[in-house]
Amino acid sequence: MTHQKASIVVQSPGRINLIGEHTDYNEGYILPAAIDKKTTMRLRRNGSSSTVQVMANDVKESFSFDLLHISPIQGGWQNYILGVVHELQQLGAQLEGFEATFESNVPIGAGLSSSAALECSLAFALNELFNLGFDKWQLIKASQMAEHHFVGVKCGIMDQFASLMGKKDHAMLLDCRSLEFQYQPLQLETHQLLLLNTNVSHTHATSAYNDRRAACEEGVAILRKTGLELTSLRDLSLDELTKHETSLPTPIYRRCYHVVSENDRVLAAVQALQQNDLTTLGSLLYESHFSLRNDYEVSCPELDFLVNQTLNKDYIPGSRMMGGGFGGCTLQIIEKEWSDAFVEQVSEKYFKAFGIDLNPYSVSIVDGTKEVY
Repeated sequence: MTHQKASIVVQSPGRINLIGEHTDYNEGYILPAAIDKKTTMRLRRNGSSSTVQVMANDVKESFSFDLLHISPIQGGWQNYILGVVHELQQLGAQLEGFEATFESNVPIGAGLSSSAALECSLAFALNELFNLGFDKWQLIKASQMAEHHFVGVKCGIMDQFASLMGKKDHAMLLDCRSLEFQYQPLQLETHQLLLLNTNVSHTHATSAYNDRRAACEEGVAILRKTGLELTSLRDLSLDELTKHETSLPTPIYRRCYHVVSENDRVLAAVQALQQNDLTTLGSLLYESHFSLRNDYEVSCPELDFLVNQTLNKDYIPGSRMMGGGFGGCTLQIIEKEWSDAFVEQVSEKYFKAFGIDLNPYSVSIVDGTKEVY
């Protein structure tokens, strides 16, 4: 008989995406990495057959539920928990009653995947505590489906993938069509990654996301009618797209142009990493930002302001908005010795311009979800 653990502690990181924005749902390429902001999940068996008690230490909220009767509830973080348990049960998990407590230092609403860190920490912990035998890809997909079915967010797979598969000092090139991935060394040496959280979240983000997704699908449908053989924008080269510019309405052409050019930028960024060429990597980050701003139109004044503050500073090779858009963080590559002075200067200017405090986060690249003890 397999030895049964009585309890387990698991840590699961948030993530950044170096480059590759809005490419995931177009079967393209992304380049995420796990960061040293994490959710810590403690689980222990409670001896009951089906009663679960959960405590969120950060917000001092708790709730309980029965493993035999799980459905989404009105509310917030509870649905991430319920969703993961339900999706694992759908895969055949035989669970018994347990107690869970967790806390997190992944900033919420900053686009660093605090929700994926919560989902993955629970899925991983349940898999270990109850000897479920699922592989990491099953845990990734269960966590993603929890968000689809219980939270109502049709997220791609990047967040959960990065949280579970992260590797210290490496980014990961993920092909969102085949789900094949490769670790790429991220050697920053005299530089570091700096995130600046705008502390804004514009309300039209969700509807705009759905509109952009629909525009990409419409672009593919129109281009197929011209005789091009493609199932997604992934199949298109920039040459082919520009040749068919007149076939597409201007807004749709621009959305497609961003996605196709962004895929090229991700692959170029991987080459830059392999050659340890931060100058080229930085210029690709800027190109990505300007494409997200001008062609995909998902930036906002606050994000643009912060990126503009980095221009023509030789100690910052590159900067861009990160995530879905309309708020969240900018990502900077910056020389370590200049970081504090830059943060102080840009925080003051940002507050003057918008009346909002800026939150800086220096992040390092760490391993993915793991058992601590």
